[in-house]
Amino acid sequence: MTPVLQMNANKLKVQIYETRQELGADAANDAANKIKELLSSTHRSINIIFAAAPSQNEFLYSLSNQQGINWSRVNAFHMDEYIGLEKNSKQTFAYFLKENIFDKVQFNSVHYINGNAADMEMECRRYAALLEDFPVDIVCMGIGENTHIAFNDPHIADFNDPEMVKVVALDEVSRQQQVNDQCFDTLEEVPTLAITLTVPALIKANSIFCPPRTRSAARRRGDARRPR
Repeated sequence: MTPVLQMNANKLKVQIYETRQELGADAANDAANKIKELLSSTHRSINIIFAAAPSQNEFLYSLSNQQGINWSRVNAFHMDEYIGLEKNSKQTFAYFLKENIFDKVQFNSVHYINGNAADMEMECRRYAALLEDFPVDIVCMGIGENTHIAFNDPHIADFNDPEMVKVVALDEVSRQQQVNDQCFDTLEEVPTLAITLTVPALIKANSIFCPPRTRSAARRRGDARRPR
C-alpha cells in the first residue's frame, strides 16, 4: 500500500492514504516491524500501550492478524478508562481492547486500568508503578476531535506533568466525540471523569504509531468481528 502523500513535520513522519483500510494496514505493518525488531534484539520482552477508539479499528484488526510476532513476550497496557461505568459495559475501553486485540493474541500479560476502584488516587499510583516496572517501548494512539491524546484534553494537557497517571474531568467536546462515534446515545450518558496516562507517560516511548481519527470512524464498539 502506497500513501498518496508523504511529508515530514520536524521529526513527525506523515503519510496520507486513500482509505482507512490502507492506512490501518500500513500502520500495522510498521508497528509489527518495530515489534519484531525489538524482540529480535536484547529485549526479553517489550511493553506496548494501546488506545481504545474507533480510529484504531483497522489498525488493531491488521495488527492482530500479523504473522511472526511472538506476542507471549509482549506486555499490554491501555491508556485511559472511564470512571464509574459497569465493569462489563461495552462502552469501557477495557471491553473495546479485549474485543479488538487483548483476547485475539496471547500476550505475556495485560494490565487494565480499574475505573471502578474504591480509591481512584491509589489506582493511579498502582498503574503508574506498573509503567515504571514495565517501561514503555511502543505507543499506539489516536488523536481526538479536540486534539486530545488519551484523555489529555487541551485544558489539562501538560508536557511537563509530574504525574504519570491521573484523574481528569473530560472536556465537553471530548465527551461529544463519544456520541459522534456512536459509543453512547446521548451526551448525558458519557461519564464526566476518567483515569488517563499523562502526556509524559505517552511520549516516553521511542516509537509512537498514530492512525488518526476521521468522521467515518464512527462505529459501535461492541461490533468487533470485522474491520470497520
